[in-house]
Amino acid sequence: MHKGFEEIEHTADLALRVRGRDLTELFVNAAHGLAWLIADPETIQPDKKVTIELNAYDTETLLVSWLGELLYLSERDDIVFTVFELKEVTSTHLLGIARGGPAVEARHHIKAVTFSEMDVRQTGSGVETVVVFDV
Repeated sequence: MHKGFEEIEHTADLALRVRGRDLTELFVNAAHGLAWLIADPETIQPDKKVTIELNAYDTETLLVSWLGELLYLSERDDIVFTVFELKEVTSTHLLGIARGGPAVEARHHIKAVTFSEMDVRQTGSGVETVVVFDV
C-alpha cells in the first residue's frame, strides 16, 4: 500500500481504496492516488500552483468534485498535481492549494471520477472510501 491509498481490482476501470485519519488526510491521499495513476509523481517538478475552493451538499460529492477539478486542471494545463495543502475541509466545503508540473510519461488516461462504490465512512482508525476512475 502506498501512503494512504492502494490500487484495488476493478472490472473495467481503475479503483483506489483511500484512507485517512480525518477528511483532510483522506482528500490529500485521494489526490496523491490520482496523481500516481496518471504518472510517476517522483518525476514531476511541482512549480505550478492553483487555489481550489469547492462547495457540495455531501462528502462524497465534495470528494468527486475535488478529484474532478484536479483532473480537469491537469488536462487543461497538461500538468499533474502532486503537492496538496488543504486549509479547510468539512463535509461540504474545501479550500486548498495544489501544486504540480508536467509529467514525463503518462501511466493512464483518466476520463472521469465516478460515484461508483464511493461511500466515505468512519473506521476505527479514521475514514476510508473507494474511488473508481473511468478510463
